[in-house]
Amino acid sequence: MNLSLGPLLYYWSRDDVLAFYDEAKRWPVTRVYLGESVCSRRHLLRLPDWLAVAEQLAAAGKEVALSTQTLIESESDLKTLRRIVGDGRFLVEANEWGAVRLLSEAGVPFVAGPTLNVYNPETLDVLAGLGAQRWLPPVEVTRTALASLLERAPAGMETEIFAYGRLPLAYSARCFTARHYNLPKDDCQFRCLDHPDGLPLATREGAPFLTLNGIQTQSAGVYNLIGELPALRQLGIASLRLSPQSRHMGRVVEAFRAALAGEDNAADALARIMPGPPVDGYWHGRAGLEYGTQQPC
Repeated sequence: MNLSLGPLLYYWSRDDVLAFYDEAKRWPVTRVYLGESVCSRRHLLRLPDWLAVAEQLAAAGKEVALSTQTLIESESDLKTLRRIVGDGRFLVEANEWGAVRLLSEAGVPFVAGPTLNVYNPETLDVLAGLGAQRWLPPVEVTRTALASLLERAPAGMETEIFAYGRLPLAYSARCFTARHYNLPKDDCQFRCLDHPDGLPLATREGAPFLTLNGIQTQSAGVYNLIGELPALRQLGIASLRLSPQSRHMGRVVEAFRAALAGEDNAADALARIMPGPPVDGYWHGRAGLEYGTQQPC
């Protein structure tokens, strides 16, 4: 079982993004996913910039995959998608079915991203036939459901699972961060830059509820499966996806590396640097905001 660094879900400054991936060259991750998968208005780095970063990471020995946008809303978005598919140098993660069609027509192997919403082996068979060589289950999948699905998974299909980070729960054509500031989406003033780990949303009672990230809605808590490594190994999971956070990401990666090596206290070390409370309820078939034996307040 190895580690993957998922695509950056937040909007950071150009310098911060480049510095982040420069550090990532030295992290013990096998694979790095790059590109803007959330909002096309986030263009401090454009596709040529992402490709340059990809080349640098590949030269450092990392496997690189380009993640496609989850919601295609314009001809410009479609043009970028076609350029990604046609580049040919790096594996592509398809995050919507239009990308799957283009990749399949081009005869290009790909990764089936978690937003394709694969819930049954028949859909997984279809994706394998179209060229998928790795897939990610939806983030809300339970251990029991995944075990049942993997019993009938296509031979040779690798499974990667979202193992750390705020859960991407939903996408919308509306930008909720802009709405928070009473701004229209087309004149959002790029306020996502002010929230490098998303904008926390609380209930009227002040309890953490969700995280706003532009058009993406995330969990308030940080999904954390570091304590589930024996179960993940038993299921035959090939890779753990760690979603980037703005601070201490290198230490997050190191904690998972230590846990995979059987070192003590890795989970405790991770708990001290998480940007929110831990959650793993979905994995256990309970409410998503629960963790372990803890119940939500």
